[in-house]
Amino acid sequence: MQFFKQVAVNLRLTKYAFIRTLTAKQNLKAVCETSAGTFVLELFSKMLPITVGSFIDLSRKGFYDGLHFHRVIKDFMIQFGCPYSKDPFSHMVGTGGPTPFSTFQSCDGSSCVRDSYGNIIDEWIHKISNTPGTVSMANTGKKNTSGSQFFINVADNTFLDYWRPTPSGHPVFGEVISGMDVINNISRVKTNINDAPVTPVKMLRVTIE
Repeated sequence: MQFFKQVAVNLRLTKYAFIRTLTAKQNLKAVCETSAGTFVLELFSKMLPITVGSFIDLSRKGFYDGLHFHRVIKDFMIQFGCPYSKDPFSHMVGTGGPTPFSTFQSCDGSSCVRDSYGNIIDEWIHKISNTPGTVSMANTGKKNTSGSQFFINVADNTFLDYWRPTPSGHPVFGEVISGMDVINNISRVKTNINDAPVTPVKMLRVTIE
């Protein structure tokens, strides 16, 4: 009897491992070519289908191409995705987002619409922590204010997790799987009083694979 119980447990474990492997294979990747080097992100499309769907939509439309990293804090994170950062010295940098009421397709196949500010809903579903190398949505500090801006953690920033006592929750939707050295190098560049790189770091293109 014990033998058959162990076989059943092994089958369940094997099935679970297979599902995890299959899910990982189904995740799309974003190749990010910057003026400081290239890094690759794995996108958690099955776990956060709306967030990743929005990111993929913007990437494929060339929204991110030509923008600059506008907020860099050593030993914390690097932030990107404001359309006004096409001019890295604009006084509007950090305040922009996608086109209001624009539509996109979620990774689960459903049709989605951004709100009047270009924002999407917070997918507070899976407890994926803001650890080094993870990619998380930036917001204004209020619920459902994520648009196109995101940040990459270069430190253990678990205090930003949505399930912890924090004024703003930041859902993690991906992770760096290649080029973390590039991310770390960007995080160490010289910045001005507004945390913007003195020598702008440009995103040449984002390609979804």
